[in-house]
Amino acid sequence: MKIFFHFLTLVLFFTSVHAEQTINHSDNWNQWRGPTRDGFVAEGAPWPSTLSEKKLSLSWRQKIGKGYPGPITSDTLVFTVETKGKNEVVRAFDRSNGKQKWEAEWKGSMSVPFFAWKNGSWVRSTPVFDGENLYVGGMRDYLVCLDARSGKTKWKVDFMERHDSPLPAFGFVCSPLVHDGHLYVQAGSGFSKLERETGKSVWRTLIHKGDKYGSAFSSPVTATLCGVEQLVVQTRTDLTGVHPADGKVLWKKPVKAYRGMNILTPTVLNNSIFTSSYGGKSLLFNVQKDEKNQELVQSWENRQEGYMSGPIVLDGYCYIHLRKQRITCLDMKNGETRWISSESFGKYMSMVSNGNEILALDEDGTLYLIDPNPEKFVIKERRKISESPTWAHLAVSGNQLFVRELEALVCYQWTD
Repeated sequence: MKIFFHFLTLVLFFTSVHAEQTINHSDNWNQWRGPTRDGFVAEGAPWPSTLSEKKLSLSWRQKIGKGYPGPITSDTLVFTVETKGKNEVVRAFDRSNGKQKWEAEWKGSMSVPFFAWKNGSWVRSTPVFDGENLYVGGMRDYLVCLDARSGKTKWKVDFMERHDSPLPAFGFVCSPLVHDGHLYVQAGSGFSKLERETGKSVWRTLIHKGDKYGSAFSSPVTATLCGVEQLVVQTRTDLTGVHPADGKVLWKKPVKAYRGMNILTPTVLNNSIFTSSYGGKSLLFNVQKDEKNQELVQSWENRQEGYMSGPIVLDGYCYIHLRKQRITCLDMKNGETRWISSESFGKYMSMVSNGNEILALDEDGTLYLIDPNPEKFVIKERRKISESPTWAHLAVSGNQLFVRELEALVCYQWTD
């Protein structure tokens, strides 16, 4: 019997060691578009060498309700948000085996305008994890703070009640940003800074009437432009720079878009900002500064229209999935179109890069490994990994890849 228990102990020990070795959590995907909100994994983070089934294998799949938020990871958990009947549900799963650890739920469903019904009225905003709490945007303009370990609600903000603002037509879409101990989000017919621990408002700016242009889509990013730290925010109508301390608007520039479809998260490159809009154009702006003020000056424009898919800007070139469902490469120096793919794709494609290659997940469930080559469009590998729509943003964390299907969360794991 002693020999048996000694053997069992050794088995458990080596099983534990094996689990720690095979799942690498060195690069958590903690927010919208990853650690730096631009689609890049951390420098030196693991990366799949191939999409073959021998190297990139299915680890587990869990059925969940419908929704568009991308998966978010901690060291041990992966979080999802879904619409379930008239409620919204947040779930936490064990990264190693897919077992559910907790769930939180509240009333929060709504119906989007009729012309958007085909895409459903499911929850949209991707949460943010700060190492302790998970901050979740609910469709009816709620922001909920959950203890990431237990799922218990710490606080909840109803922006409509707080600011006497109307229900946003498309719901709460913006993904919250955590910066310098505070939260920043487009909600409640404006852009707000909140205390992270309490949800109390610090300031509110970019206030509008909440009309047809009042339901913001884009998510803010932080940047230091011409030596000034600021928040870059794209509303339905304008690209703006906001000072994080007091909410002062540093600069503002109109961005044309059909029905205010300014959806993309702005991409910052040195002292320049790139964006692209539905019904508008692709644009690069430069921030300039005199002794007192900053100004946004257009550097170039290109008639290619982005839509919902965030770009990868790498080595002076922008790789972006377009409204016309093709991929293009733009030269960031002058806006020149280097190429447009002859192959067409779905309406949405999420892209992730390690600085050498691009992983791209099409809405039809096809995963691509792309060579970011400014001379020609090169697909190195492709693999169909889902028969279900995959509209949520791909998440790459450690040696795991998380795919949010319309009604399932799927984990793939790769080996070298």
